[in-house]
Amino acid sequence: MGNICRSPLAAAVLAQHGGAAVEVRSAGLAAKWVGRPADPPMIAVARAHGYDLTTHRACALSAALLQWADVILAMDHTVLTALRDRADEHTRPKLSLYLGDRDVPDPFGHPAEAFEKCVALIESGADHHVQPLGAAGRSATEHTR
Repeated sequence: MGNICRSPLAAAVLAQHGGAAVEVRSAGLAAKWVGRPADPPMIAVARAHGYDLTTHRACALSAALLQWADVILAMDHTVLTALRDRADEHTRPKLSLYLGDRDVPDPFGHPAEAFEKCVALIESGADHHVQPLGAAGRSATEHTR
């Protein structure tokens, strides 16, 4: 929602997983966090798993970003519903849940274990969106810009 936990982590995971052929952007629905860094516990857990969120600054979702994206991934059903309300007939088909039919619970305000679980869930879904670096076959950009 605020672009300080799940979405920045997913962007980092997908970008690292897909390499230079993948362009990933992260945005949130709640504008109150715009300009702020990722949540410190998320930065720490991400770092422990090899992802750098230190340069992330929260931004709000815009109509231009919805148009730009080839795929728009929501972390949970609540976010997906809000995205559907904002999307037009062109962008609505691009919407889906990151884990297909399951939510990635928001770890914000929860103990460290929730952040660890968040990383594990987001890493587990990466192959559904981008081809791993060095893998033969389809292009890393097949499912995302």
